[in-house]
Amino acid sequence: MLHYVAVTAAPPDIDELLAGMASSPELLLLAQELAPQCLGLSTGFQRLTFDGGHVLLTLCVGNLTAMLRAQQFAADSIYLTPDPADCPDRCAASNWRVWTAKALARCCRRGTTLVAPVDADHLYADLTQCGFELSTKQAGQPTDPEAAPTNISLRAQFNPRWTIKNTRNTLPARAMAVSSCAVIGAGLAGASVAASLARRGWQVQVLDQAHTPAAGASGLPVGLVVPHVSADDCVLSRLSRSGVRLMLQQARSLLRQGQDWDATGVLERRLDGPPGVPDIWHPQAAWLKPTQLVRAWLAQPGITFQGDAKVAALRQRGDEWELLDTDGGMLHRASRVVFANAGGAMALLETLQARLPALNIRVNQFPVMQGVRGQVSWAMHTGLPDETFPPFPINGAGSIVPWIPVDEDCGQNLAWFVGASYQPDSQPPAPDEKNHATNLARLHKLSPKLGQALAGKFAAGAVNAWKNTRCVTADRLPAVGPLDQVDHPGLWMCAGMGSRGLSFSMLCAELLAARWSGEPLPIDAGLARTLEARRGADCHRNRLDRSPELPVSCAP
Repeated sequence: MLHYVAVTAAPPDIDELLAGMASSPELLLLAQELAPQCLGLSTGFQRLTFDGGHVLLTLCVGNLTAMLRAQQFAADSIYLTPDPADCPDRCAASNWRVWTAKALARCCRRGTTLVAPVDADHLYADLTQCGFELSTKQAGQPTDPEAAPTNISLRAQFNPRWTIKNTRNTLPARAMAVSSCAVIGAGLAGASVAASLARRGWQVQVLDQAHTPAAGASGLPVGLVVPHVSADDCVLSRLSRSGVRLMLQQARSLLRQGQDWDATGVLERRLDGPPGVPDIWHPQAAWLKPTQLVRAWLAQPGITFQGDAKVAALRQRGDEWELLDTDGGMLHRASRVVFANAGGAMALLETLQARLPALNIRVNQFPVMQGVRGQVSWAMHTGLPDETFPPFPINGAGSIVPWIPVDEDCGQNLAWFVGASYQPDSQPPAPDEKNHATNLARLHKLSPKLGQALAGKFAAGAVNAWKNTRCVTADRLPAVGPLDQVDHPGLWMCAGMGSRGLSFSMLCAELLAARWSGEPLPIDAGLARTLEARRGADCHRNRLDRSPELPVSCAP
């Protein structure tokens, strides 16, 4: 895999880029491949994928020093480009400070090479002070004139005279040896982890207690891929924005547009704010069938699915882990295990805590997780004119997804979906009729005209129900990270997606895979720390019965 991390003060102008490449057919093709992924770029980290996910561009937009400090990787090579906001012969002079050089050094390993074009004399003292050995200082005088570009004025290697320390790197960034992995759970969380690891060469066995994948909450007939928006651009908003970008990339490359997903955009009704708050149109949003995506991920090379396999316990044998069934029989053996089985993960952790106390795994170290029941109401498009339905999905307090192709006995037809209800599984389950009534009430708020038109179907009992239980954490953020604090952890978690599995699953999978491989993270290190699996002490102070319609405070 090839990683390219680019730091820039402002997002690139794609129209200018395309115009500049017009005279170069080869570069124009690459620019045209880049263009669709450049929509909606904003401040912060954006992950763009190419070549089937084997070439990854992490585009970091913002202050140079701040963006460098937010990284968690060791670069092989660095190229300092001229800052277009400055004179053409200055190399990012307006943003450069000695603190920038120190932040740059934190992204280096011993031997990392650095080059800069044109006049870079103003960088010499700062780079030398921060551990770089400079071999070229004058324009047109590279170390190897036959091989090096003639516009290189500065060439250096990171080779400090002191011992390199990484005490500030709280997230492990050392690559693990590629081997075998077992993923427990074949929903969105487990399938996305399997796909991300398999793309990096891992042999992945996915086990699920159900006979088929996506048998739990990930079997939702259709869901929305839409970012969360908040006035303070809170943690949840930034995470969902990154996750939606990655998910839409997966949909475009793996699914049939118009059948399995469609980039329709989504209208967000601001029903919980004060009167007069305008609605929000999300152009980079879509509907998507999770089951189809799970199947596409599990069909990737290097992945094997094993159904009817309930993992009841784990046993350590040397450097490997054996996954055992309820009778103590071995289901699978692997060097690493990922718990992606939603609420079932906590029961396994309690077993590990009792059987292997030396691992120092304590259930109270992890976020409180609780099952939340949800029911979706749906029916076919029959007896109502097309203009009754909105042309695109609407969400807010619940959602309406109006035009979804489904396979019926008589062929393919269109259906509408409304939902979903929200009830902690600690309470007695509400009857379907009550949940339908709840969904209809939400529909009346989202689209009064459609609510009135569909009220008769609800009253006549001509509406179908799909229901299941999703797993949420106390702070409404997923849990991703190692379960034991050692140099190369063998047990990891990726769970607790709640109602945002389509927004979070691919982001969490790429974050986990990046940490296993010592790669650049898809989000800044500060955001990544908010998802740590061992953050339980803070999560226990939050209530789990908070209404899903109320804004969630996620400020760090």
